Amino acid sequence: MTTASTAPGTDAVPTPEEFERAARGFLDAHAEKRSEETFVWGEGSDSVSVLPERTPEQEAADLAAARAWAQQVFDAGFGWITGPTEYGGRALSGEYQRLWNTAGAEYRTPSLSVYGIGLGMVAPTILAHATDEVKAAYLRRLHRGDIVACQLFSEPSSGSDLASLQTRAVRDGDEWVLNGQKVWTSGAQVSDIGEIICRTDPDLPKHRGLTGFVVDMHAPGVEVRPLRQMTGGASFNEVFFTDVRVPHSHLLGEVNGGWTVALTTLMNERAAIGGGGGGVGLPTSSRLIEVARARGKAGDPLVRQQLADIFINDRVARYTNERAMAKIAAGQLPGPEMSLAKLSLTANMLRTSEALSSLLGMALVADTGAWGTYAWSQFLLGVPGMRIAGGTDEVLRNIVGERVLGLPKEPALN
Repeated sequence: MTTASTAPGTDAVPTPEEFERAARGFLDAHAEKRSEETFVWGEGSDSVSVLPERTPEQEAADLAAARAWAQQVFDAGFGWITGPTEYGGRALSGEYQRLWNTAGAEYRTPSLSVYGIGLGMVAPTILAHATDEVKAAYLRRLHRGDIVACQLFSEPSSGSDLASLQTRAVRDGDEWVLNGQKVWTSGAQVSDIGEIICRTDPDLPKHRGLTGFVVDMHAPGVEVRPLRQMTGGASFNEVFFTDVRVPHSHLLGEVNGGWTVALTTLMNERAAIGGGGGGVGLPTSSRLIEVARARGKAGDPLVRQQLADIFINDRVARYTNERAMAKIAAGQLPGPEMSLAKLSLTANMLRTSEALSSLLGMALVADTGAWGTYAWSQFLLGVPGMRIAGGTDEVLRNIVGERVLGLPKEPALN
């Protein structure tokens, strides 16, 4: 129920105690409290995929459930707690967001991972760089769950070297005409808008001839094709643009200033992935321990050392992420430490893969029907993709080395 103390845009500023009572009152009325869940080997699903593997029908049902819940949450005043009031937020501090997150974790609610890219990467970029018209058109709708957004950066010939992209945008009066191809676009098949970086001046140095836009994913000339990954699913897409027209008002930042726009998105992307956003994360320590027990290796000192190493690195990464997220909550832009967060996640995924390989052996590649064995192959096959998403491990190590450790820059090719 929407009240004067919780409605978006209200002038009333509740105390943290009032806010928490309102949040829990809303959740009590609209969601079921979680019961204490204890992992029991052999019970329930043994799925451990890095990315969701859903049929189009499951995807549509999940989106409908997510949209209904996101709209309900937003209308009650909990959808964009820290956002500006003029775009539907409540302009409250990060403390209130943490109170909502803590309360919400105690209830069973539909997954909002379909909005992870839009809210974690695209919306912050729109807020930082878009025109007032675009902010008014999209920010509220993004946070309410009315629309889904995707990020259109990578191309077949320019993955980690984003500045070498070739998708062109040519000015035509009050519009820009886009032609080119993007690839590895998560969620493009359900997206309504996309953030795209195009080359607008081929004569300038590659970092300086780029421009960002917000593009309508339903516009004539936009074609989305699913890409089948080695896990069997199709979480990614390639997107083709043929004479797609974008209003000049949908520019992000300045013409040929797209590199700055891209960096804003990339830092937020690494913050989201490194923090476990977008449905990406590690299996729980208890699940790995149960694998060791089921294989009769829980007492093996080398296995115990592997598991302890995974646990310790996961905990250290979590504390590092919390410090970085506190910086973001204080109104500061995410910096190179978010590259470290994302690198920490994939490094621990690699440790987990190595531990599982030694624990399960051939059961990882030969499906015997045994619970909790072959299912882990989905996790292992998903890890290489995560080492590429949001910047390859090699690129992130360069960033950490140069911007955190102060090491000399890698020699440029041109």
